[in-house]
Amino acid sequence: MSGRYAIAVGRFYEELAERLLTGARAAFEQAGNVDVEVFDVPGAFELPLAASYAARSGRFAGVACLGAVIRGETDHYDFVCAETAAGVMRVQLDTGVPCAFGVLTCETMEQALARAGGDKRDQGRHAAEVVMRMAALRAELSSG
Repeated sequence: MSGRYAIAVGRFYEELAERLLTGARAAFEQAGNVDVEVFDVPGAFELPLAASYAARSGRFAGVACLGAVIRGETDHYDFVCAETAAGVMRVQLDTGVPCAFGVLTCETMEQALARAGGDKRDQGRHAAEVVMRMAALRAELSSG
């Protein structure tokens, strides 16, 4: 679906954020969506609030949420992953604006790099593709 899209990106892991952002931008551009606005936030935990701001603004057909959480030595990882995922889901259910969960949740940096446009997956690209498809579905169902 063509339209205006937002990307909220958690910058805690800067290299991963840039790679995810590159993949998302490429997917949007290949689909003809060049009107994409990027909103930087400190980390993954802040993504739901940024998505909420963007979704509630009425300016965007969808929001791709990008970031990474890598397991450390404490339970912090579990809380951040769970609350970020639940928050992004809540935003899209509460607003009706599609929000893609493009957050890497990995054990190691190597796993994250492989999923941020590395050899396994381009999670940034995937998140953009998902949000465009869901925005198209929303438009199809609301026009009929």
